[in-house]
Amino acid sequence: MDFSQTYWENLYKTKKTSWDIGYICTPIKEYIDQLTDKSLKILIPGAGNGYEAEYLYKKGFRNTCYLDYSETAIQNFKKICPNFPESNIVKKDFFEHKGTYDLIIELTFFTSIIPERRDILAKKMFDLLKTGGKYIGVFFCHKFGCDNPPYGAIKETYIELIKDLFEIKTFETAYNSIKPRAGRELFFIFQKT
Repeated sequence: MDFSQTYWENLYKTKKTSWDIGYICTPIKEYIDQLTDKSLKILIPGAGNGYEAEYLYKKGFRNTCYLDYSETAIQNFKKICPNFPESNIVKKDFFEHKGTYDLIIELTFFTSIIPERRDILAKKMFDLLKTGGKYIGVFFCHKFGCDNPPYGAIKETYIELIKDLFEIKTFETAYNSIKPRAGRELFFIFQKT
């Protein structure tokens, strides 16, 4: 199956975005709430409808980069957060993106990538971070058993992919997931050293 830009664009056009809960997820919100340095350069890859970017912007994090390659997702985000700087909205394939960030935040992006490309994804996350930078977010912690995203994985799979790249600061079952996902999400903080 082809999981190209067209595939994702069609999902947003037809509103087949079952991973989208309609607001920022609690584990990521609570992580952002404890950040104090508003100058952090932040990337949100596969940002979709952009609830995390909207939340960061409203909290004063002006160096936040929203990245997605679905035009429909970008237009949805612009409706949600109309004052977000156009220059911080990037329509591009994540694997072609260049930059250096203090923090990368993700929700379900990793599980949208076919398992055969996940090692490339992990290396790209590493390359986009400054030394000391953090890659944080929420992973699904189960396999879905299907031929299309989200693929999911178990904790050991994620560890195997990142163990030579990042120091694990936190990697545990999220205690504050929404009810339908309780016990099935891993909150993580990985640091580039």
